[in-house]
Amino acid sequence: MKIIAVNGSARKNWNTHILLNKALEGAESAGAQTELINLYDLEYKGCTGCLACKIKQSKNPGHCAVNDDLKPVLDRIDKSDGLILGSPIYLGDITAMLRAFWERLIFQYLNYNDYSKPLFTGNLRTAFIYTMSVHEGYYNELFKKYEDILGLYFKYAGTLQSTETLQVYDYSKYHMAAFSEAERKERREKVFPDDCRKAYELGKSIANI
Repeated sequence: MKIIAVNGSARKNWNTHILLNKALEGAESAGAQTELINLYDLEYKGCTGCLACKIKQSKNPGHCAVNDDLKPVLDRIDKSDGLILGSPIYLGDITAMLRAFWERLIFQYLNYNDYSKPLFTGNLRTAFIYTMSVHEGYYNELFKKYEDILGLYFKYAGTLQSTETLQVYDYSKYHMAAFSEAERKERREKVFPDDCRKAYELGKSIANI
């Protein structure tokens, strides 16, 4: 069994990255092989609308034809058993890098003959981990949109929201007076470890489905 985590954050060893690693640890505890992909290490663009993935006589329908750093990643995901997406919320949505990845992942499987029957032929279990500066539930409508699409194209295992996260270690260096450094550090000590535990269990559950 192979589980892949895709990190949509540029900040390595920070909130999203940490939680994805915990999820992969959980998957490994259930016997899965794992891989973490940091999107900001890759050179790629979003979907170009070339429609090569939908050509009737194509030898590889339902697969993105754009040959860049993301192509081999999409090919590995296509053959994997699990996919865990992770992103901080920037300006009310997932990061631009993850959104570009999302376009490439989903559009290749979109079936214009019958929307309810994606071109994906595998058996992929999916989950989403979000980190954000606001309280839990603030972006539920946004998250449901992504959950619904993942549930249509693949199997959906669950969502983890890590909220009111610690953005930096020293708030005095930044224009961030809207946040309480003391409160954020307290949540980092008392709440974030529980988020790590939940991420671990989420990864484990994906490997056990």
